Amino acid sequence: MTILSKIHSPKDLKSLSVEELTRLSQEIRQRIIDVMSKNGGHLASNLGVVELTLALHKVFDSPTDKMMWDVSHQTYVHKILTGRNDRFDTIRQYEGLCGFSHPNESPHDHFHAGHAGTAMSLSLGVAKTRDLNDEDFYVIPVIGDATLTCGMSLEALNNLGRDRKKFVIILNDNRMSISKNVGNITKILSRLISNPRMHRMHHKVDRFLEKIPLGKSITRQGRKFIRSLKNYFSSAALLEFFGLSYIGPINGHDIQSLIEIFEGIKDSDNPVLIHVCTNKGHGMNEAVKSPVTHHGAKPFDKVTGKFLPASSKKPTFPKIFGKQILEMADQDPSIVVVTPAMSYGSCLDAFFEKYPDRGMDVGIAESHAVTFSGGLAYRKKSKVVCSIYATFLHRGLDNLFHDVCLQKLPVVFALDRGGLSAADGSTHHGIYDISFMNAMPNMVISQPRDGQLLRELLQSAFSYGHPTAIRYPNMATEDATQPLQLRECGKGEILAEGRGLLIISLGHMNKTAMEVRESLLDQGITATVMDPIFVKPFDYELLNKLMLTHNQIVTLEEHSVTSGLGSVVNNALVQQGFSGCEILNLGIPERFIEHGDYASVIDELGLTPEKVTNRILEHFSFAEVENLSEVR
Repeated sequence: MTILSKIHSPKDLKSLSVEELTRLSQEIRQRIIDVMSKNGGHLASNLGVVELTLALHKVFDSPTDKMMWDVSHQTYVHKILTGRNDRFDTIRQYEGLCGFSHPNESPHDHFHAGHAGTAMSLSLGVAKTRDLNDEDFYVIPVIGDATLTCGMSLEALNNLGRDRKKFVIILNDNRMSISKNVGNITKILSRLISNPRMHRMHHKVDRFLEKIPLGKSITRQGRKFIRSLKNYFSSAALLEFFGLSYIGPINGHDIQSLIEIFEGIKDSDNPVLIHVCTNKGHGMNEAVKSPVTHHGAKPFDKVTGKFLPASSKKPTFPKIFGKQILEMADQDPSIVVVTPAMSYGSCLDAFFEKYPDRGMDVGIAESHAVTFSGGLAYRKKSKVVCSIYATFLHRGLDNLFHDVCLQKLPVVFALDRGGLSAADGSTHHGIYDISFMNAMPNMVISQPRDGQLLRELLQSAFSYGHPTAIRYPNMATEDATQPLQLRECGKGEILAEGRGLLIISLGHMNKTAMEVRESLLDQGITATVMDPIFVKPFDYELLNKLMLTHNQIVTLEEHSVTSGLGSVVNNALVQQGFSGCEILNLGIPERFIEHGDYASVIDELGLTPEKVTNRILEHFSFAEVENLSEVR
């Protein structure tokens, strides 16, 4: 019998020896590899925190002690140890375990997380409430080194205070976010790793000074001297300025050392930061050699570690974006690209390799990425593309408003993952961005239905002279087969002509719309399919023309239906005075959408061609209208 089969809660770890914990770490690592080889998921990051997670649960008492995992994509080991091993095969599957922390799953998960930089602020709030209520438990934010590139983490440190007892920050330093870490914070951590002896000397001298009978005065002066000396050789003092006691760096794969350190800091009167160094992908050669590609791994051969062939030979929207922007940059040296730690996922690695001075990864700092892009575009000397996931643009909302739209700066926002990010779930779906972008003056919002149109919009966007968003999903599509043409801003297209019923569908949902149209033909209904291409400015002229021959309108989108294309069309019809038409808005309902495979999630939402067809037939009466011009 394996040790893992006996672990049903963290309490089962308390009696295990270091040798048994070491064996357990190997079993957990194999468990993760077995499941990820089938499901895909966050592989390298979880392989890197096995021993760290075991030591935390061995020493502390979850869920009484609150472990707060930043991003929480590295909580697979935590899930296995907290009673979810029997369901671990379902992770990231429809109605299975979430790939991130999820309070509905377990009392050991305290927040539903999925974005970086939140753990410090949340933990401080929990600790403050604990102290106000005279409660007694540890609060333990577990952050990555990339978390410190996120401005909100530094804002939280600024509010930490020196008297926050039982507050233990675990800095899991694997020198990676998704891609390689960037910026000055990385250099500071590198100096800390290079100079651990200075930290040990600091504490030895500190203890010696406390024993001198002349009292606290000389101790304080001595500490000032040692801090000055330490700051000269190392950067630990920077963290101590925030009121933290710094310990480290510690080997994050040495269970015994981790346990001893965690036990040793339990009585600290000050908040503590423990700097733990781990290897992303530890225990699997392929993941260690290539931690970037194995961060969000696709299914793979668990023996060789090689990824299985893709289900479709068609390129994805992100891959087409990466190729097109590189081809444009070859012809135009003024094109620059900014990304907040998403160069690999956004297929920009080739651009960054060929043009390192024109490709700028700013780390996990979305707000900065947006404002920085505005600064780059300020004098119109550069053509600026800010490549960012739609869900992460939420974090730059004020920056988009204040620093780009208000200034009317022509930044092109390539919004990857525009639509459902099915396996990742509610924290990652890009289904709200149209709503807040549509409220901003000067903003252009577009979505291509295929690779041809994506390339054309990218080639055209710089001519619009406005902040322009081009949003697209991470799915396979047809690439360009025709010569590229410039696209006029705000002009839509009719993809199929009919009469009476008008389907206005956005982006890749046009494929669904055309399938629905084919199904309706069997019912004697000939629908018109309109691709607006631009949500803003919307093509009112084309809509007005179509309303002369149509009185039943369907909007179809993979976005929140209450604030996306449907609301834009509804508003347009009201403003233009069309009062006699029937409208059916189809999209994402106003609730948080859980994770699962794309087909299952789309089916649940009623957005498959079959279910859309049925909803249209149920909603409308298709009796002919004698004089369609009367609907105006």
